[in-house]
Amino acid sequence: MGCCECFGFTFAKKPKKVVRPSRGLPNDTSQEFLLDEETGDEEDDSYDGDINEMENGGESDFQSPTKRSEEILRQRVQCGLICREVPVKETHSVLRSEDENGNKMVNEYVRERKIGAGSYGKVNLYRSTLDGKHYAIKVFHKSHLLKLRVGPSETAMTDVIREVLIMKVLGHPNIVNLIEVIDDPTTDHFYMVLEYVEGKWVCEDTGPVGSLGEDTARKYLRDIVSGLIYLHAHNIVHGDIKPDNLLVTSSGTVKIGDFSVSQVFEGDNDELRRSPGTPVFTAPECCLGVTYHGKAADTWAVGVTLYCMVLGSYPFLGETLQDTYDKIVNNPLMLPDNMNPLLKNLLEGLLCKDPTQRMTLDDVAQHEWVVGGDGLIVEYSCWCKRNNLEKIVTAESETYAQT
Repeated sequence: MGCCECFGFTFAKKPKKVVRPSRGLPNDTSQEFLLDEETGDEEDDSYDGDINEMENGGESDFQSPTKRSEEILRQRVQCGLICREVPVKETHSVLRSEDENGNKMVNEYVRERKIGAGSYGKVNLYRSTLDGKHYAIKVFHKSHLLKLRVGPSETAMTDVIREVLIMKVLGHPNIVNLIEVIDDPTTDHFYMVLEYVEGKWVCEDTGPVGSLGEDTARKYLRDIVSGLIYLHAHNIVHGDIKPDNLLVTSSGTVKIGDFSVSQVFEGDNDELRRSPGTPVFTAPECCLGVTYHGKAADTWAVGVTLYCMVLGSYPFLGETLQDTYDKIVNNPLMLPDNMNPLLKNLLEGLLCKDPTQRMTLDDVAQHEWVVGGDGLIVEYSCWCKRNNLEKIVTAESETYAQT
């Protein structure tokens, strides 16, 4: 990562103006947008957009890794670097019908109700007539995705394609699993069939309603960190870590979902330009319209999420969009005097405004408050690494046998 000057500001002085990559929004944008960009409850076939646009400018300004994401991901697939033992099912025909009770059906799935909204489409609860299980299905309209521009040469369809490709290679207990993709070239509908995770821990409506307590917050944070370390190790930046994208199973396991604004990079080059997800979870270096490092921005969002879990509020929230970004960049972090000193130290490290001094996820995993009485977070042995190791061991055994 570069020094502070690389991001266009110093931390001791207040900049004259905070510039945020344009979303075409006025400065008096309501707090509802600052907290949650999801859409309202409408009919299943209607469409809501939630666009995360790049800063205005030509493509030559910065060669973002997102412009090569599909190529990078396809290369990984060709090399067998897939963390899934069971591949995602691909279906190229769709039958939209109704069951005997008049419920809408998509192939073998029966619609029960709407359960949310993703960045570009609805999320509905369906039940499979084959195995009786529930699934969360994202419903998109391809014609709308192709019309929505999110960059000089990218549409929302680019984001959805990248989300599918990313989820096709992922396999981790703390990440929502993609089961099937339904894409019939003769229809306008596109479906992502995901495992159904029962609920969210807070932020069901407009924001945190109360703290979870340190023990629960620690448990959830350990799951979040485990999943995010895995993503970063596979050169994926989530880009929108927040409570609404963290789902909790009936057994209390947190799973990271919604990869619609995620980015893929090669090597250590996680430098990005496109603005990340939700305003109140945005890192200071992302508020200035210049390049930033995706992993450090994800880590900041983890800090805001932890703050929400333990305090039931946001660390930096203004009356307007501009005011919020100004507070994120300039206001000091305020924590209660009676807070657990270890937790306070962790929050200060995560919410350090200087990305070069901010705690890394590895630091977080070893922090005394996170370790608690549960011990160090166990490193997940992913399928692609195990598969690769098996190939190396086999090759070495064959070489040894020949000598």
